[in-house]
Amino acid sequence: MQFPDATKITSHTITIVPRYHETDQAGVVHHCVYPVWFEMGRTELLRANGLAYKDLEAAGIMFVVVELTVRYRRPARYDEPIKLTTICSNVTAAKVEHKYTLTNPAENDVVLAEGSTILACVDREGKVRRMPGFMYPE
Repeated sequence: MQFPDATKITSHTITIVPRYHETDQAGVVHHCVYPVWFEMGRTELLRANGLAYKDLEAAGIMFVVVELTVRYRRPARYDEPIKLTTICSNVTAAKVEHKYTLTNPAENDVVLAEGSTILACVDREGKVRRMPGFMYPE
């Protein structure tokens, strides 16, 4: 796989429509779903930069979550489309940091939740490795 010289896109937004099985009986999205959505945001941000996790893994470049935070502000609800904005906020020699904001466009983009992750760059054996140069934003 030919990797780009650098990532050019540091922010990406996707629309998510909460599915029934992601909610409780009141139709409110369960708290455990948000980290899954954050991963969707990271995956799509990579894809927007012409990268795919499977290609990185094939090249021996793995990412593991070492820190995750979520601040729940308002409930997300079943079948109400929401926007997830993912920002790559920092890249260092061995880690990448992301920030996430979930908003409800039907309610003037009121913030539903905010979060962040730190991912360590590791090799196939799980040992910390240097971040590939193309992962640094231009």
